[in-house]
Amino acid sequence: MSFMRPVLNQFLRFFERPHLARAKESGKLRRSFEMKARFWFRPPRGSQYRKETIDGVPVIWVHGPDARDDGPIILYFHGGGYVFGSARTHQAMLAHLSHHAGFRACLVDYRLAPEHAFPAALEDALSVYIELSQRHSGVVIGGDSAGGGLALSLLAEIGKHGLKKPIGCFAFSPLTDIGFTGESVGQNGNSDVVLPVERIDEMAKMYLQGASPRDPRASPLFAAFDGDVPVWIGAGTTEILLDDTRRMAAHLRSSGVDVTEVIEDDLPHVWPLFHNLLPEAVTTLKQVAAWIKSHSGR
Repeated sequence: MSFMRPVLNQFLRFFERPHLARAKESGKLRRSFEMKARFWFRPPRGSQYRKETIDGVPVIWVHGPDARDDGPIILYFHGGGYVFGSARTHQAMLAHLSHHAGFRACLVDYRLAPEHAFPAALEDALSVYIELSQRHSGVVIGGDSAGGGLALSLLAEIGKHGLKKPIGCFAFSPLTDIGFTGESVGQNGNSDVVLPVERIDEMAKMYLQGASPRDPRASPLFAAFDGDVPVWIGAGTTEILLDDTRRMAAHLRSSGVDVTEVIEDDLPHVWPLFHNLLPEAVTTLKQVAAWIKSHSGR
């Protein structure tokens, strides 16, 4: 365990979690996250960003140092409970991943709730994937938290509609059951240093707006998968979403999927975001980069 792990956990527990518990307006949450991301999350020197619109959906292309201009790409969906977060809040992390993997990344600014309810985010994800899968030799899809659930839902939709398969799919601390029925939601309600358990039902209502939480397009835990695409999935032992990862990994394995499941001790929700502060975050990004490269010949 690094020295920074308990320090960061205490900081998040006393500052970030109370902020998320108090915030009432989605606009303020979005502006706050944008400001913090600019201050805390720094890309490697030499990283480049480029904006584009793909089938009406805004994206940011991220080129980490030494990333190739050809070959596969990483298609990434940010977290934020489907309510806040953006491509900009996660572009520094993806610049590091792009650097380590050697591939470009495309971050999607999918539509957010409550202005745009389910399934708007998935519709945007599918539109961008279809376009990019036709342009490029291969696509690796990934995401974190709600974006990790979105990546897995997209994977299921790709199989459902018989579309060109991605190279692989990875998810950091994914939200895979928006009904929050996992035991860890209650068991880790006090230990999770980021997510306030008292706000989860409110977030789900903002996104679903009457849709069923068991709809597989919203909760990939209930989706059908085949075994063609490998999946990397990870969470921390103290997260309320721990069982979202454990149950998702078991469900994928039962469908014949090659699953790499990583459960880390006492790391915060979506710890790779803290790559400037946490040695474990850098280690995980390098591990995922190596996993991506190992499958890039598919």
